[in-house]
Amino acid sequence: MAFRETELAIGRAVVVPVVREDGVARALAVAGWLIEQGLDVVELTASTPGWERAVGELRASAPDVIVGVGTLRTRQDAELAAAGGADFLVTPCPAAAVREVAEAAGLPLLEGGLTPGEVLAATDRGIAKLFPAHVGGTGLLRSILALSPGARIVPTGGIRLADAADWLDAGAYAVGVGSELRPKPEVAAALRDTLAAARAR
Repeated sequence: MAFRETELAIGRAVVVPVVREDGVARALAVAGWLIEQGLDVVELTASTPGWERAVGELRASAPDVIVGVGTLRTRQDAELAAAGGADFLVTPCPAAAVREVAEAAGLPLLEGGLTPGEVLAATDRGIAKLFPAHVGGTGLLRSILALSPGARIVPTGGIRLADAADWLDAGAYAVGVGSELRPKPEVAAALRDTLAAARAR
């Protein structure tokens, strides 16, 4: 998918699931379930053992889904993600080496930061990831957006699905949600409600 189209799709997704599991099979099972719930953007993480294989298998089984790779901190992992078919890259903190790989590959980068300086620098280059978002809460996001209205920021880290609407109201471009998104009926219902409410805005 083209650079700009991928960035727009991340915003439309509202919820960007962060899939961090203990192996490929589990990561693919969770990702598949999330896709069944109507999500078309999924972030796998480089902290999952065998993540490179998970990216390739998800790309093959769900070619219409936008697949990102997160928790990238090294050039080597970023290059593996890009070569494996990732549509976008994500870092937990400022990472110049990953930024260089993303630029060379023509891929969107959600570069992580926590301080206003880190986040604003990332927004100057594209979409920023506010991480760990729970540390500053929605107040921090509002403060940063007051300095740069219209900046695209995806808060991630310690965010509950039930709180996604509060972050969106605070101006989040989309919201990253992790460990809570598991194949359970009550989670599926909550996810449907969250997506319906957000997309009806």
